[in-house]
Amino acid sequence: MRHVQRRARRVGAALAAVLSIAALSAGAAGCAPGGPGARKGAHGAPPAAAGVIRVWPDDGSKGVAPGTTLRVRAVDGHLESVRVVRSQDAQDTPVPGHLSRDRRTWRPAEDRLALAARYTVDAVAVDGSGRRSARHTSFTTYVPRERVIAYVTPENRSLVGTGMIVSLAFSRPVAERAAVERAVRVTARPPVEVRPHWFGADRLDFRPEHYWRPGTEVTVALRLRDVRAAPGVYGLQSKTFSFTVGRSQVSVVDAAAHTMRVHRDGVLLATVPVTAGAPEHPTYNGKMVVMEMLDVTRMDGRTVGFGGEYDIPDVPHALRLTASGTFVHGNYWSSPEPFGRTNVSHGCVGLEDVKGGGGDTPAAWFFRRSLVGDVVEVVHSDDRTVAADNGLGGWNMGWREWKAGSALGRHGAG
Repeated sequence: MRHVQRRARRVGAALAAVLSIAALSAGAAGCAPGGPGARKGAHGAPPAAAGVIRVWPDDGSKGVAPGTTLRVRAVDGHLESVRVVRSQDAQDTPVPGHLSRDRRTWRPAEDRLALAARYTVDAVAVDGSGRRSARHTSFTTYVPRERVIAYVTPENRSLVGTGMIVSLAFSRPVAERAAVERAVRVTARPPVEVRPHWFGADRLDFRPEHYWRPGTEVTVALRLRDVRAAPGVYGLQSKTFSFTVGRSQVSVVDAAAHTMRVHRDGVLLATVPVTAGAPEHPTYNGKMVVMEMLDVTRMDGRTVGFGGEYDIPDVPHALRLTASGTFVHGNYWSSPEPFGRTNVSHGCVGLEDVKGGGGDTPAAWFFRRSLVGDVVEVVHSDDRTVAADNGLGGWNMGWREWKAGSALGRHGAG
């Protein structure tokens, strides 16, 4: 399946705020069900999550005023859980709140929203028929005029996989790219050369030539305060944060063989049967990086350019690979036949699972052993290679081409 929403809980490192990558571009996700033996639940087709859960401000809103009301409401049934996170300067802070006595409404403890922040809302509700639905939304708040801030990936003090790319998404276009690039420094211990690459005027990524070495400590210093980013526009932040690279895990999905080989520290850990994109909706080839991990999420084909073929409110064990919505995820609605035998999805990589995500299924096994920043590489698919700016796809670009994307020429930022 290809495209979706975000997390129901944070696992390992999280993407603090890739606004230009995933946050601002998307809402719901999508990888379609399908294939021989697809089965519906006991109550027929599940309801659309937006019809069960309402969230204010609207998903994808930008420049939300501080006095705007933040509310989550169950239209039908009651709220099972609500998690709201505020992201600022590469730090994620849970927003405290409380449910009403009838568990139909959630309100924050403080009504005033923070300036220059990104809010994400993950809610799970149970409708009147006992069916669970998950909804993920996000919005950003007002950034004062004549200031620019960078939303940073990954978050401070996180533990990530060896494929993590440092990504800065700016709140407005940057005209003075060289000046901004000089104000950002990414260093590693043990030392390794790290170079920048601009994707358009509002995104700056950093990576080494090869995947990070396990155990590397990476420090990102933002010295953007009062740096001119455009005529009359100046930076706001002066902050240093860091993250740690964990063990190496690279998983290779062979779309022709319908398998995923999971390698841990260079050793084959397991070969898992999968179903990839069907011939009419093939999975991207190339190296992709786990951007976020969700215990449960909604996948709606209408949000990603498909028709109304599917709307699944409770897809389990979902790991986002691209901003456009490619996932590795659990699939409970198909019979066991497609896994390891045929490709039936709408572009995602499906692993056998059960409704609710319990047990020791292949999807649960892979989810528990994954980190944000792990690499998933797809080979032998009939689709093109994923674009370098689709999610954290920069590893698909050669080192010379990557370095050429610096505004400072061949010497880069360092």
